[in-house]
Amino acid sequence: MFIAQELRKKSIAEYLLYMWQVEDIIRAYDCSLTRLRKEYISRFNYTEEQLEEETDWFGNLVRMMNNEGLRDKGHLQINKVVLQQLEELHGALLQSPKFPFYNSEYYRVLPFIVELRNKGANKDEHEIETCFNALYGTMMLRLQKKEITQDTQHAIKEITTLIGMLSDYYQADKSGELVLNDN
Repeated sequence: MFIAQELRKKSIAEYLLYMWQVEDIIRAYDCSLTRLRKEYISRFNYTEEQLEEETDWFGNLVRMMNNEGLRDKGHLQINKVVLQQLEELHGALLQSPKFPFYNSEYYRVLPFIVELRNKGANKDEHEIETCFNALYGTMMLRLQKKEITQDTQHAIKEITTLIGMLSDYYQADKSGELVLNDN
């Protein structure tokens, strides 16, 4: 909860990737709050109050995952909403003539999105979701200390730049600083 709160303020993209990781952590402990508290949460150096807050937060996520039928796969509705907001902002940025650098980066990343879809990524998902799936998959490979090819590293670097820009624009939009059109 504490990490998620900080990431949400700092970078919505990092927050979303973190939340996907939390979903996987919950699944790794069989969606059992008892196991999560005993085997995972207790490893952190929390005060008793922080331990209770973190346990409550994980408990709520476990309940949501069970209620939404996500014990094996998928993302929580709260995370889908964030992704949808990012997808909508992405579309608005591309439509606006005020963001040529974002447009330019998007067209630099588009061939990688096409390649990912040709290699088996879901063709029905939004391009931004494809980018997040690529970032998450690469993050998992790094955690497993598996090799990442030079081509993949190059693609991920470009995707990271695009998603970083989108994340910055998201923060600006939420703080009321983003003006998409002159109207």
